[in-house]
Amino acid sequence: MEIKTPISEDVVRSLRVGDLVEINGIVHTGRDAFHKFLHDGGALPVNMRGGVLYHCGPVMVKEGGQWVCMAAGPTTSTREEPYEAEVIQKLGLRAIIGKGGMGDKTLAACEEFGCVYLHAVGGAAQVLAECVKQVRGVSMLEEFGSPEAVWELEVAKFPCVVTMDSHGGSLHKDVFARSKELLAKLL
Repeated sequence: MEIKTPISEDVVRSLRVGDLVEINGIVHTGRDAFHKFLHDGGALPVNMRGGVLYHCGPVMVKEGGQWVCMAAGPTTSTREEPYEAEVIQKLGLRAIIGKGGMGDKTLAACEEFGCVYLHAVGGAAQVLAECVKQVRGVSMLEEFGSPEAVWELEVAKFPCVVTMDSHGGSLHKDVFARSKELLAKLL
């Protein structure tokens, strides 16, 4: 299913764990420094309402005065678990992209506020960078440095899988429970 940003709550609520999506439009990156900054009361100079937050520290180079994305792979999301529910609510996010999933607090926020967690393929940073059609801007570059800055990316057909939905479904919880069950049988 193709999804255009900004994303409506109706579109998010129609998604279920296992759905394949392609994101078109604007995606913002945000990692550890971004989450802590917001948690500590910082305000961003960009509006992300209805948007997508990508846990990514892209590799950027300047060519002819323009930023070009060379690699845009997902980073592990679980580090952001202490902050993500607050960030979803505060920014009005509709999707988080990362890898590895998140915990119960984020899952509850997805259900309450109409958000989904989208899993991007790890190890495919250069392939995912091909989906970045333009770097539209960057915020907090001086404060955070390049990997932690908030990059505004225009993407086309950015592939993801819904692994946490707005109905309380979590592929990550399901896999963990099944793995625990199988391990118990082996022991």
